Amino acid sequence: MAHAKRYDAPDLPADSVLTLEEYLAMQRAVGQETRYRALAELLREGKLSASELAERLDTPSNRLHYHLDELESVGLVANRKRRERGADGLYSYYTATTLGEAVMTHGVAELIREERDLLERYR
Repeated sequence: MAHAKRYDAPDLPADSVLTLEEYLAMQRAVGQETRYRALAELLREGKLSASELAERLDTPSNRLHYHLDELESVGLVANRKRRERGADGLYSYYTATTLGEAVMTHGVAELIREERDLLERYR
């Protein structure tokens, strides 16, 4: 009978910037498909307006704003605004944060990569 591999969850450093609950909130946020896809698209493209992102994801704009707000509230995306030359008003766009990239690289995306590698190895 094989023994289960022991897993020791890392303890947060005493001077950690984030709490365990904040880390878990980030992971929960990308656990929802629309948020996962939105963050992946932002990482692929760099920056997109909400309307550009809604079009790429084929998601209604009002629904997407809810998900973008969720991602922003946990620090995975940032909403930036800038003045456009020759245009009235501000251009608003979203971009993935460093934390957003880390969660996707070392979280769900890493699991997906590992599964793909295992499947390819045993075909």
